[in-house]
Amino acid sequence: MKRILLPAGGAILATGLLAAGLAGTAAANASGDVASDALAKTQAQAEETLNFWTKSNNAALSQAVAFNPDSLEVEKISRGGGYSADTKPGGSKPIGEETKVTVKSQNVNMPKTIGKVFFEGRDGKLYWCSGTSIQSQYRNLVATAGHCVYDIAGNDEVVSRWVFVPGYYQGKTPYGVYVGKQAFTHYDFDVYEDFDRDYAFVTVYNGIGGVQSNGAPTKVSKSEYDAYQGEKFAKDISITEAEYTKIKDLNGGETPDAWAKPSTIEDLVGPDYPGAIMTLKEVSVEQYNAAPSGKVNGGKSPFVWTQNVTESQYKAYTGPGYRKIDPKGNFTITHNYLRYWVKKTAKVEYFRTEFYTVASPLKDVGRLGDVVGGQGVSWNQAPGKVVRTFGYPYGQNPDGSKPYTGVAPKWCYGKTAKNVIKVPARKVEEHQSLKCAVTAGYDGGPWLANYSNSKRLGYVNGVTSLIVDVDGNKRYDTITSAYFDGETAAIYKAAAASWSGKLVK
Repeated sequence: MKRILLPAGGAILATGLLAAGLAGTAAANASGDVASDALAKTQAQAEETLNFWTKSNNAALSQAVAFNPDSLEVEKISRGGGYSADTKPGGSKPIGEETKVTVKSQNVNMPKTIGKVFFEGRDGKLYWCSGTSIQSQYRNLVATAGHCVYDIAGNDEVVSRWVFVPGYYQGKTPYGVYVGKQAFTHYDFDVYEDFDRDYAFVTVYNGIGGVQSNGAPTKVSKSEYDAYQGEKFAKDISITEAEYTKIKDLNGGETPDAWAKPSTIEDLVGPDYPGAIMTLKEVSVEQYNAAPSGKVNGGKSPFVWTQNVTESQYKAYTGPGYRKIDPKGNFTITHNYLRYWVKKTAKVEYFRTEFYTVASPLKDVGRLGDVVGGQGVSWNQAPGKVVRTFGYPYGQNPDGSKPYTGVAPKWCYGKTAKNVIKVPARKVEEHQSLKCAVTAGYDGGPWLANYSNSKRLGYVNGVTSLIVDVDGNKRYDTITSAYFDGETAAIYKAAAASWSGKLVK
């Protein structure tokens, strides 16, 4: 690799997976290469992220598209020499008993560990990549590409609202949604965007399940509605004057649960006029703020309420209400009313407002590794190993063809090239490569060595980084990955020892 920590000859490479860790000196030096950044370090940030993706029946998840910056799909490459290991080969076992090499069958059982990584880019758009659950001390770790976690626009920041959804399928989250807490990558990728280090390990909070169904609405009081921070809505019900009077009398006068709307306010009287009816007129927030207080015509009403709406309703709304996207990502319209008193003979419509909260049946489904298992991780493996790669391809080829939908995972199988691949467009000097005709969306997916088809487990020794057209026919035919070496192992071990915790108490 680019930065050799210890002199190492060819004899140090091995084809078998060794349980031995890094040499002490190499591990000590490599620890300085660990870059770590918070994704959602507080409970409030994690809850906001979860709500953003799962509200309205997982609407945001369905709206995301494959991350496909032009710089990550390249055409010009070159070959170099072999790899140089910086330490002894090593690895960590998958979650479950150690796997064995099986017959090279092409009847592939897809691993439960793979899924989609969702995030919000710095451009405000929603994207996804591929990723997998891997072994860790707290069974809470995801491996993916560095560019699926760290912004590659040159500002050295992580992306926003990062979650992992194993087994994601058309808006469904069969194993739960896992909010990213802490990201780990190589210092050279974090700072210099060195794609020879294009990998990341992300700790996630316990999964939240049941979010694909919003549950039945619950009717609540106005005060409960105002206090509730989740999904909610209100609706107005037309009532008779007698019903209005009964509700008002039961509440000792003015009540937010019943109100009157005048067809005209020409018959204005004072609040003490015999038989006067208090009515409400919705106005803009500027008009409301400028209005006087107290029981006077045109004075502020205490019946201000915020309505949660869908994104389409939010965009289509043209009334006087104040539109806003709240900190949790809800689309809201705040309604402000002024009070007027009219004669009993005035034409008035009567309403009562019903308030509802929508409590999603959220539950803690447990740690990621306990739910779907976790692949092992290996490093400093010899080139030319048989691997099986997985991911969700979606983007188009250079010729405009689009052979994949991104709905279901795909796989490739074969031996990695013995020589390194060089990609000048991304300053890549030492990537491993595999013949694999996929497109954008596959990036971040695992390269699994020693994959057991029966156990659906193997050892991650790479993640898809770049997608390349080697033969120049305007169709991608090769994928590349950073070579997992001793420095990768140090970063992985730092991430694997990091705790995350629960979201649902």
